[in-house]
Amino acid sequence: MITNVLTADKDPMGAAIAEYFQKGKASKLRVLSSAFDEDEIPVSTLFRSFKQMPPLEQIALKQATGKILDVGGGSGCHSLALQDMDKDVCAIDISPLAVETMKERGIKDARLVNLFDETFTENFDTILMLMNGSGIIGKITNLPIFFKRIKQLLRPGGSVLMDSSDLKYLFEDEDGSFLIDIAGDYYGEVDFWMEYKKVKGDTFDWLYIDFQTLSLYAIEYGFKTELLKEGKHYNYLAKLTLAE
Repeated sequence: MITNVLTADKDPMGAAIAEYFQKGKASKLRVLSSAFDEDEIPVSTLFRSFKQMPPLEQIALKQATGKILDVGGGSGCHSLALQDMDKDVCAIDISPLAVETMKERGIKDARLVNLFDETFTENFDTILMLMNGSGIIGKITNLPIFFKRIKQLLRPGGSVLMDSSDLKYLFEDEDGSFLIDIAGDYYGEVDFWMEYKKVKGDTFDWLYIDFQTLSLYAIEYGFKTELLKEGKHYNYLAKLTLAE
């Protein structure tokens, strides 16, 4: 697993977040992939309030208890909402510009940390992984590493609140069947890179995982699984609780 953090010259999302915070507007944050057409992230949505968040995110923030780790804190919108609820949260991100923005926005504990960096050794009651939080796992083959790492960070009885999407809808035929090559790579493995103005990031692996597959791995590594809510478009919120 990659355990490093980004540098400012390879941090397009951080550049977009910082500019939007400083100027109240931003240019197009481009999202590119070898598998999909070009897309973009409206930077303003990264600064959404609790009321503007989708139901999956609102439920996750309400469910988060104890000492909370907000993985991939971004602009800090989730951590700010948690602080407003008087909850104890530590936000981490691999983007130096995002972390600086979080600090400027009033996040009390924002750190430039990669989740998989084993020098980060604190323990938490809740690990929050939102905005397709499963993505940072990268590939199905990394799931054992992910669960071992999460067990190092969670206190007994602690939980991971993670959302993801099942990309099977991309393979749906006209008759409602799904044409998926089971002999190939897992269909939820995607590569992405981002660009913001002249800042181009490196290509990274991103994992969208269906709930059944996630559950099978979670159970194998000692987690109880619960499907908290399904969204309108094959997305869902899962709760993975470590046995005490």
